Amino acid sequence: MKARGLTQQNLLAAAKTYVPTGGRDEFTAFASGGQSGQIIVYGIPSMRIMKYIGVFTPEPWQGYGFDEESKKVLRQGNIDGKEINWGDTHHPALSETNGDYDGQFLFINDKANPRLAVIDLRDFETKQIVVNPLYKSEHGGAFVTPNTDYVIEASQYPAPYSKKFVPLERFNEEYRGGVTYWKFDRKSGKIDPKQSFTVELPPYSQDLSDAGKLVSDGWSFTNSFCTERYVGGIEKGRPPYEAGCSAKDTDYLHMINWKKAAELVKQGKAKKINGMDVIMMDTAVKEGILFLIPEPKSPHGVDVTPDGKLITVAGKLDSHVSVYSFDKIMAQIKAGKFESKDPYGIPVLSMKDSLHTQVALGLGPLHTQYDSKPCIAYTSLYVDSQVAKWNYCEGKVLDKLNIHYNIGHLMTMEGDTEHPKGHYLVALNKLAIDRFIPVGPLHPQNHQLIDISEDKMQLLYDMPLPLGEPHYVVAIKSTTLKPGIRYKVGTDSRTDEPSKGATRAGEERVVRKGKSVEVFGTEIRSHITPETIEAEVGDEVTIHLTNLERAEDETHGFTVDTYNVHASVEPGKTVTVKFKADREGVFPFYCTEFCSALHLEMEGYLLVKPKGYKEVKTVEAKAVYTKADYDKQVKTNVDTQAVIDSVVGYITSVNYKDFPPVVALVDDATDQLNRAKEAKAKMEDAAKKSDWQNATLWAGQWWQYQVKAADIGLRAKTYLEEHGAKKAGK
Repeated sequence: MKARGLTQQNLLAAAKTYVPTGGRDEFTAFASGGQSGQIIVYGIPSMRIMKYIGVFTPEPWQGYGFDEESKKVLRQGNIDGKEINWGDTHHPALSETNGDYDGQFLFINDKANPRLAVIDLRDFETKQIVVNPLYKSEHGGAFVTPNTDYVIEASQYPAPYSKKFVPLERFNEEYRGGVTYWKFDRKSGKIDPKQSFTVELPPYSQDLSDAGKLVSDGWSFTNSFCTERYVGGIEKGRPPYEAGCSAKDTDYLHMINWKKAAELVKQGKAKKINGMDVIMMDTAVKEGILFLIPEPKSPHGVDVTPDGKLITVAGKLDSHVSVYSFDKIMAQIKAGKFESKDPYGIPVLSMKDSLHTQVALGLGPLHTQYDSKPCIAYTSLYVDSQVAKWNYCEGKVLDKLNIHYNIGHLMTMEGDTEHPKGHYLVALNKLAIDRFIPVGPLHPQNHQLIDISEDKMQLLYDMPLPLGEPHYVVAIKSTTLKPGIRYKVGTDSRTDEPSKGATRAGEERVVRKGKSVEVFGTEIRSHITPETIEAEVGDEVTIHLTNLERAEDETHGFTVDTYNVHASVEPGKTVTVKFKADREGVFPFYCTEFCSALHLEMEGYLLVKPKGYKEVKTVEAKAVYTKADYDKQVKTNVDTQAVIDSVVGYITSVNYKDFPPVVALVDDATDQLNRAKEAKAKMEDAAKKSDWQNATLWAGQWWQYQVKAADIGLRAKTYLEEHGAKKAGK
């Protein structure tokens, strides 16, 4: 403590975030990757980054955007036929059942290029990207309804729905906003665009959304800014957007009855625009599904309380947080009591008659999340660089904590569900300034972990995030997640269907047809089969690779020198890479994932011959191994088998079948030993012919399988010892 200048409070904070070696975090967080177009996964309270998930941007480690299967997903995000390889991810949302996270799916939006993506949490891979055919930008996504019937996406900057040029002078008449309700099919794990629809909105800048729950289920809430409909133009001598878009004291909270809207679509009361069903504003008003409520100007966040009875809105340019009562809102709608209509005929409710309370929290209030304790909320204060803890039932401030610096969103554990978990809060700070080692003018973002379990908040940890601007994050109880550890052999992970390129051991082959070379190969410690691939200049080369491993965490990779392909091949997965052999030469390929002691030997060659190449007769290499070499290798193999027998003896002496990870390891080790039998038989056949060269080499191959089996067996033995295995039958 003295040497590092630490206090007892520092040590206490460190102890609260410490997760012992081999331990697991209580919560798993999914943060948007901002301009990286990805998702960041980290643990809470350790704040250790676990993974980046490629979504809208190629991600080399996982081969995302470099193998054929993931390219198909990435290319679903093309807009008007144009490839877009970046995204600005903002708001991740976890799938819900009865208003609580179920750990099955994750959704994320792209603000820059209006798109949504679906990530399957069985394997943490992106399975689908859908493009909004109406919007030119969006910010109010992704938000789910309580049973994930729909994923909500609101536009941001108004624009014409058509793809034609419309001058700004026609802004009020032809520019539009909107809220899209993407229908999610849980069985297929995909969004169904044909069952999705949009509610047309005025050319206000819609912002964030939230779905009602319990008493308010069936309604959604979307706030807005720039309801002045101001169009800037510094170059024309006019004040900028920021001046004209903050002139009024209030903006509008949009309130939409999405359940009734879905029925209207089924009744044929929507209009097809760019292939999507759109409920036009006049229809929405006539059918009573759309209402406006004044809210503090320039809000950034609308958040429904866990019981669904109240809606919290914070306006960046107002020091107050406004809490609306759903019951008071519904009473006005039922009585047909409206204070006015907006320029588009949408009924406007009374703000005063809708409020439960207003609380002055501080400067720049933005986003609110809820605690497991009744009536307790936390709101970020951007200008004050603080988190405010307050009681939304009684309308009073309870505590404030300084953070570093300029907090945007914040997140409590499952804080937007019907049953928040409390305990921790994460502040997503826009600036880091002096908190970390200087790394040049571009600083990392700063996520700060805060303990909210006591009356007073305590800052525990600063976490630099050097991947874009993580705009928002959600966290789920880690035990709710049930990810798999292997695929069924031959699976295309992006479709969850059997791959056309799936290959079993012994089925490896090369199929040549015209200018096409198609390789059906396998990977297993420590070789790629086939090891040599021949092609001719101009050939289209397709390589399917199946990982035959069954052991957990035995991933293989694949790349070919200079051909810009890469695959991450997890256990059981089949991946395809494709390229044109456009130049002659010798191109090594290898496994990119360090997988075993002989990882470096997991290699091969792509030989691309010039057109018209004539084979050169090769001379057999002279033998270099003798009977003495053979006998030495066989003795090593016999000694290795004794080690294997000892490990097998221990495993079978305990209740190993009660430990699924060990059962998988045993299956994998057995597979390796079965392969060893084949190599041993070939060794013995060569030895009978006194072919000591091949006999020694096959003995070496037998030993390689033994070593891999021993490696797996020792992993299983260690696991059993660490997890308290008992003698069999006890």
